[in-house]
Amino acid sequence: MQWRALVLGLVLLRLGLHGVLWCVFGLGPSVGFYQRFPLSFGFPRLRGPDGAAPPAAPALSARPAAARGGAAGGRRRAPRRPGPGVCGPAHWGYVLGGRGRGRDEYERRYSRAFPPQLRAQMRDLARGMFAFGYDNYMAHAFPQDELNPIHCRGRGPDRGDPSNLNINDVLGNYSLTLVDALDTLAIMGNSSEFQKAVKLVIDTVSFDKDSTVQVFEATIRVLGSLLSAHRIITDSKQPFGDMTIKDYDNELLHMAHDLAVRLLPAFENTKTGIPYPRVNLKTGVPPDSNNETCTAGAGSLLVEFGILSRLLGDSTFEWVARRAVKALWNLRSNDTGLLGNVVNIQTGHWVGKQSGLGAGLDSFYEYLLKSYILFGEKEDLEMFNAAYQSIQNYLRRGREACNEGEGDPPLYVNVNMFSGQLMNTWIDSLQAFFPGLQVLIGDVEDAICLHAFYYAIWKRYGALPERYNWQLQAPDVLFYPLRPELVESTYLLYQATKNPFYLHVGMDILQSLEKYTKVKCGYATLHHVIDKSTEDRMESFFLSETCKYLYLLFDEENPVHKSGTRYVFTTEGHVVSVDKHLRESPWKEFFWEDQEGKSVHRPKSHELKVINSSSNCNRVPDERRYSLPLKSIYMRQIDQMVGLI
Repeated sequence: MQWRALVLGLVLLRLGLHGVLWCVFGLGPSVGFYQRFPLSFGFPRLRGPDGAAPPAAPALSARPAAARGGAAGGRRRAPRRPGPGVCGPAHWGYVLGGRGRGRDEYERRYSRAFPPQLRAQMRDLARGMFAFGYDNYMAHAFPQDELNPIHCRGRGPDRGDPSNLNINDVLGNYSLTLVDALDTLAIMGNSSEFQKAVKLVIDTVSFDKDSTVQVFEATIRVLGSLLSAHRIITDSKQPFGDMTIKDYDNELLHMAHDLAVRLLPAFENTKTGIPYPRVNLKTGVPPDSNNETCTAGAGSLLVEFGILSRLLGDSTFEWVARRAVKALWNLRSNDTGLLGNVVNIQTGHWVGKQSGLGAGLDSFYEYLLKSYILFGEKEDLEMFNAAYQSIQNYLRRGREACNEGEGDPPLYVNVNMFSGQLMNTWIDSLQAFFPGLQVLIGDVEDAICLHAFYYAIWKRYGALPERYNWQLQAPDVLFYPLRPELVESTYLLYQATKNPFYLHVGMDILQSLEKYTKVKCGYATLHHVIDKSTEDRMESFFLSETCKYLYLLFDEENPVHKSGTRYVFTTEGHVVSVDKHLRESPWKEFFWEDQEGKSVHRPKSHELKVINSSSNCNRVPDERRYSLPLKSIYMRQIDQMVGLI
């Protein structure tokens, strides 16, 4: 009888331990995919902007959703957050179980650990991908801005057609790809090539060019890279190896200053303080310049301009960038708290009233949070806090929890900024950055679920189409220019969860890029994600972001992860160390401008809510604007990074 009691006790103990694991971590005797996740992105209960449901189309998943009634627009309350383990990796089997693949296949493939040898192989593949693109650029395109990888030649501004903004907004005749790739060389530990590249930039790159470029693109791609490389060179710890330059005299910082001065005319002669979208690097704002700009383009300059100001001890650059952010913020809707995507810089009227997470708005939200992380300005966090709450209230659709309850899985849609009503039924590939941003604030469960949506699309096409219609379940815009956003979110989710699933995702992305985009002299834009035809262009962000995030995903021992220094990535993927120096500014107690342009004393953090709400007292209740419960442990960790606590 005693041995029976002992056996029974051991059985009950084991069952109890498994029960605890399931409740706390979402784990049990097996980490297989036993929960089902009916991912059907038809959203039949969501109607189109005209109120009618579009015709049916084949579903992404194996089981189409049943028709359900319901309205699309209107105010939505902030969703209840699922507890730990609710939206864990257990749901992926069904997410990817469409197209004839059963649950068991994905259990076998994704539940197993990722062997160290395979991780090293994928790391080397990512490094080889970067090297193949970079070496071919240097051999066939330098000193021009970009590589045409199919015909193995360089590309610069389109002088024959100034209206070709797709090219001319980005290419300024300043060896863009070389400049943009500098810190990727350092992160990959290639000190000799990094030093060679820096010397080439110093010796050959000039901004005294008759080039009209977009302020936003020049800032994130060129200014940001120069600042990142300068910080790497001057870092006394040299975590990436010896990246010092003999007789270096802050040349990259001086070049960054020179470029920023040439961008400053964009902030002049604008009644709102919101900058013009383009400047000529020699002559300033063109006489026929457009008075309309997108929110992200005008409001995503603060990280780079702020770093430059604090390194130089000159408040000018941060001041103009921060004034633009506050001007846009004060134009948000009184009713929803949302911003539109295109604004007139002279009148402050919204030309584009669409509010979403993709093109035109994406990095505006990103830089509110990252500016706070870098500079510690509380108003940046408070603005992000309020913006995130409005996003949850009006853009989030679907059921409250990721993997339980009735309705469709969560998705963020495009709505009218004033009414919150659905404007269309598509999302664009830039929105895939948002799960990574959610990781930074600790909203990991929602990030996991949203990432599933974009990865399911990637699995279907081997790429992310530029625009995808979730109602028709088909691409609206078919090209894929080697964008990094899904890779970035995959990398950050792996860092947050250490779940090997995301290593498998990264391997899928790597293999797709190798299979479909590799050409004679580099990696080419996919013109059509279905037939896999290509275009002869390799944008600079492929080397500065896509390859970098893939490499870091598999390089567990990289100094970014192991050196003890905390880093933030800019919206172009440039690495910036988080330290006390960037949180110090001699102008902290000086003056700033209110929304009418009047000079007022800079408020203390406890005064900020009153100042922001006084001009629009009917906007939304303060408790809805500023009470978003950001995960306090994550925000405490951010502050601890720079020794504030």
